[in-house]
Amino acid sequence: MEGVRRVELIDADCGIEQALGVLTDWWTFLVVRDIAGGVTRFEALQRSLGVSRRALTERLAALVEHGVLRREPYSEHPPRHDYVLTAKGEGLLPVLIALQEWGDRHVLGDGSLTATAAPTSAEAHRVHGLVGRRIPALRLETWTVLYFFPGAFAPDTPGYPPGWSDIPGAPGCTLESMTYAARVADFAAAGVEIRGISTQRPDQLEAFATHAKLPFPLLSDQDVKLAASLRLPTFRTAGVDRFKRLTLLADPTATIRAVQFPITDPAASVTEMLARVRART
Repeated sequence: MEGVRRVELIDADCGIEQALGVLTDWWTFLVVRDIAGGVTRFEALQRSLGVSRRALTERLAALVEHGVLRREPYSEHPPRHDYVLTAKGEGLLPVLIALQEWGDRHVLGDGSLTATAAPTSAEAHRVHGLVGRRIPALRLETWTVLYFFPGAFAPDTPGYPPGWSDIPGAPGCTLESMTYAARVADFAAAGVEIRGISTQRPDQLEAFATHAKLPFPLLSDQDVKLAASLRLPTFRTAGVDRFKRLTLLADPTATIRAVQFPITDPAASVTEMLARVRART
């Protein structure tokens, strides 16, 4: 495995060229991807990536040098560190999401714009592989249904982008939210809370929740930290990355215990999730 190669940059004014001077190769992108997903220790990164110790050491050192990562000690004897994204590193998360969306759509898919996926797709395989994984940086007090939706807007507010209804899987967010609201007591009786999550701005979500009188909060992943940490499927329209519709059931330790994806019938998915919750209890 070759180490990090230093190349002479020709165009000092080109942001793309200068960025590639920091993100030198595909292993560097994968290091950032895994650290965003909560794999922060050297041995765990090496196991995850299958990269040599020397190559990983060089890439971590370069990312720390460029201010993309910082070291946080967790052991003095012997000295050991977690590698954590800085604010500069978190600025790469939309880049990772863009790469993933392009790969899902144009390399693994047929290039069509869609808010759903086939049950046999790589996206579906990736999402169902989340069962048993903890959700980074999310605290839960009880069992919780987390339903991820593309976008929902209150009337008389700037809303759906042009052509929204023509994107397969995009319509149905209001129906899904209202169906969860109608069944919230049934979920509560089973000891389960509900949270909706979208990449919309917090003010947009607050306006919709108020209009729809939702009895549970809607959370914003506008900075795509959650999307990047779990590598959740997204699609991009009108300049915004949006979740493809999916639902996770997590226990009080924020460990994922069940997954729904793809979802083609938003209302029916609520009934199906309630059945799963009741089977658990």
